[in-house]
Amino acid sequence: MNRLILQKEVQLFLEKNLSESPTKIALKKSPFEGISSSELAAQLDGKQRTRIKIPLWAGTPGVYFPAKLNLEQCSSEKTALFKSSLIKEGTNLVDATSGFGVDSFYFSRRAKQVISCELNPDLAQISAYNARILSATNVEVIATNGVDYILNNPQAHFDYIYLDPSRRVQNKKVFLLDECEPNLVALQNDFFERSDVIISKLAPLLDISSALSMLVHVKDVYVVSLQNDCKELIFIQEKGYIGEPVIHAVRLFKEEQQIISFTYEEERATLVDYSAPLSYLYEPDVALTKAGAFKTIVDRFDVKKLHKSTHLYTSDQKIPDFPGKIFVIKQVESFTEFKKRKSPLIADIIAKNFPLKTEEIKKKFKIKDSGDTFSFFTTTLNDQLIVIHTQRILE
Repeated sequence: MNRLILQKEVQLFLEKNLSESPTKIALKKSPFEGISSSELAAQLDGKQRTRIKIPLWAGTPGVYFPAKLNLEQCSSEKTALFKSSLIKEGTNLVDATSGFGVDSFYFSRRAKQVISCELNPDLAQISAYNARILSATNVEVIATNGVDYILNNPQAHFDYIYLDPSRRVQNKKVFLLDECEPNLVALQNDFFERSDVIISKLAPLLDISSALSMLVHVKDVYVVSLQNDCKELIFIQEKGYIGEPVIHAVRLFKEEQQIISFTYEEERATLVDYSAPLSYLYEPDVALTKAGAFKTIVDRFDVKKLHKSTHLYTSDQKIPDFPGKIFVIKQVESFTEFKKRKSPLIADIIAKNFPLKTEEIKKKFKIKDSGDTFSFFTTTLNDQLIVIHTQRILE
């Protein structure tokens, strides 16, 4: 951390060049002694990169930004704020893998105290400095291995242990839960000697059923999407819990939040009505499809499914609170009829449970993107291949 960057004139320079290319700044000679052009470019890149992801940091004067990789790996402001709602007020929490400290900061808004552990001493210094700038006075940042800190304090007891295991080990990406560092699977019983609740942020690509088979006492699983992009899987383990985990599909969009909760037993027991396309077509948010709420959608909303393996839904009446995209159906035709078309189609293409992929369809039939009309290539009742031409209803 180069503290010369915190000088008023340097901060003013960064604000003045906020719309400038960091690459261009990096190629110019630095106007400040003791600060390289690459350091200036890195700070500028950090300000630009965080404007949408963590706007509080981007908009607070004097915040110091770390390396690009640390910013890419940190939670967004909205997902961190949601996670903070999962803990009780006035509690204490240890963040074993704090990184840039975004999650620690938002936990501190509800917790009485947050111990934030970061193995990289430079990143820990940056996180501690920013915590002061952001007035998070109840965050204590410690440059240490978080697992060692937890396990080597036999007298310490935390209301919550939080960790975000790294999916990159020795510069290689890993995909299995027990390959991540720290290894939650191996550590969970030791952690339960220090806390009754473990909260872990896991990779969105992780198979939920596989994780459930490896973790004990899982009470809740939160599948969190932001603007229809699956961002995080949050597992909450509560010491002694032996019931079935509750799965929560969490949809964060615009400034709103929608949560659909269910168990896999409820999902399996739900009876589904099927139908040919009616007046409206629904594409569920990725949080619901990742969570596996395919039948639950039919149970909670007055819709019907097109096909057992087609995760598209339909209704005669518009369901305004449906958790996903809503389309009004303009025309339905069989794929056989579509192939006989003389005029080229102009529409955005979506293939769902269809023999051809989206790009293959576009290339084969020379389809141009539209932006406001959508054609779904899919399978419906009796395994019929159809094309549903629609207009998106914007929220």
